[in-house]
Amino acid sequence: MKAVHFGAGNIGRGFVGLILHDAGYEVVFADVNAELIDALAATPSYRVHEVGEHAQQRVVDNYRALNSRSAEAEVIAEIATADVVTTAVGPSVLKFLAPVIAEGLRARSADLPRLAVMACENAIGATDLLRTEIELLLADNAQELGRAVFANTAVDRIVPGQDPAAGLDVTVEDFFEWVVERAPFGDAVPDIPDATFVDDLTPYIERKLFTVNTGHATLAYHGFARGAGTLIQALELPEVEREVRAVLAETKALLVAKHDFAEEEQEKYLQKNLIRFGNPSLSDTVERVGRAPLRKLSRHERFVGPAAELVERGLPADALIRAIGAALRFDVPDDPESVRLQEMLRGERSDGQVAAELTGLEEGSALLPAVAQVVREARTAA
Repeated sequence: MKAVHFGAGNIGRGFVGLILHDAGYEVVFADVNAELIDALAATPSYRVHEVGEHAQQRVVDNYRALNSRSAEAEVIAEIATADVVTTAVGPSVLKFLAPVIAEGLRARSADLPRLAVMACENAIGATDLLRTEIELLLADNAQELGRAVFANTAVDRIVPGQDPAAGLDVTVEDFFEWVVERAPFGDAVPDIPDATFVDDLTPYIERKLFTVNTGHATLAYHGFARGAGTLIQALELPEVEREVRAVLAETKALLVAKHDFAEEEQEKYLQKNLIRFGNPSLSDTVERVGRAPLRKLSRHERFVGPAAELVERGLPADALIRAIGAALRFDVPDDPESVRLQEMLRGERSDGQVAAELTGLEEGSALLPAVAQVVREARTAA
């Protein structure tokens, strides 16, 4: 079995690549980072250090590495004969992978089983985004598109910033979850023991996004606003811990009401994640976790998504709105999205116009006035 995995970074090596390796796949890493690819190509194995209650060390071998920019033809040939294609590159990069995957499908023999394509990104419906881009390229040939099956996923593993001296080795937490929708595969579900295949993926995607990602970002933004350098330092501040707990209480209320998660089950999941955030072996910087604030503030992301649904249900979203306000104060000069955010706040447009552009909320949204208010407060404080 062979898997082509786009993204040879820490998540690619320490999460998706590891799971595929343990499932018996030969993993072909594809990345545009020439230095990283050269290092992988020259090294027969690397180690994954899992830290936490069940700490252990894992060895990953039986892989190859290709530069997806300079060796594009080779990557296409690998896709043409692979069983699985996965990604861990960031949602905004998926459109750049689509042409290579599309060409791989064009070159794929119709006699082979369908290629399983799964985008493992921190975004709802990431595989759908990738499929849409590929469909545009293969619009003239439905048969070629039919050589693949596309399945959305929900992924969860904390991979902190790494020690530059670690080389290819990766430190990750011992907890992980990779949930994949089963229906697209029919009776041909891929054999990946550490992945969980479910009939309805949406509850799991939103539980992860609105608990792990929302909580993580809340911790980063409130911590940054109060001068903390790391997530551990932020969580040690009583007022920040209160804000994180308040946000997670709100998202828990939404998840229980919307997806029928048992309240006890979701509370257990919430508490587990507070422990994860406080794991000293996984401490990360507030700047790294808070980066790309424009994406994190968008309509269906970790703050506005749950806050809008709570307000529509008549439930409180006060802590989420405060977290949005904290995100507006994220001013990091080497983060392009942070720079753009601060330019928007300094601009001439009204508070409501800036709030609408940031969040994608439509005029008449019950949440929009509250976001406009925190925009106003952020501008006043600047």
